[in-house]
Amino acid sequence: MNLTTRAARRVVAATAMIAAAILVPTAALATSGRSAAPASTAAPKCATAALTAWMPAGPGNGYAGGAVYELEISNTSARACTLYGFPGVSALGSNGHQLGSPASWDHAHPSQLLTLSPGATAHAVLRIVDVSVLGNPKQPCNPTKAAALRIIPPNDRTSIEIPFSFNACATPGPIYLSVRTTQSGAGRSEEHTSELQSLRH
Repeated sequence: MNLTTRAARRVVAATAMIAAAILVPTAALATSGRSAAPASTAAPKCATAALTAWMPAGPGNGYAGGAVYELEISNTSARACTLYGFPGVSALGSNGHQLGSPASWDHAHPSQLLTLSPGATAHAVLRIVDVSVLGNPKQPCNPTKAAALRIIPPNDRTSIEIPFSFNACATPGPIYLSVRTTQSGAGRSEEHTSELQSLRH
């Protein structure tokens, strides 16, 4: 075999190796692109317009110093959406003005992302303190009658008003409302029992 033939074969072999080097990463990229296809899009956050807030009929579960209620938040839209965290809660007078300070957040339970299908309900435990035992000369309560609750669902700034009469503080300062993070499902009587037990200890 002469030198010219050997040189020609070497050129052909080198060209084949270069082509293979180009094709391998291209195939790998194509494969990785298929395996990394995005998962289905998660449900959007629940806007206030998609929700209805309400309180179950009947009195709350009383204890020495207040009562415990279950605040219900239902998805009344035609599509699933998500809730995460605490609702904002405050009392309103008959004139629509806020009474006293808004509810504090009770971190007894961790927040979890909740997906509400159309018609599904989540709940948050709401504690209302007996305002007759609150206040002092430096931070008076000035008890008055609330006509409604203002609810701001998690994820949004628009509020929902629920007619609900109870004794409230007219003056900001004393904390007479507290709310826990939203939990899956409608409120249950055992939730009342658990809350009462924690408050009594």
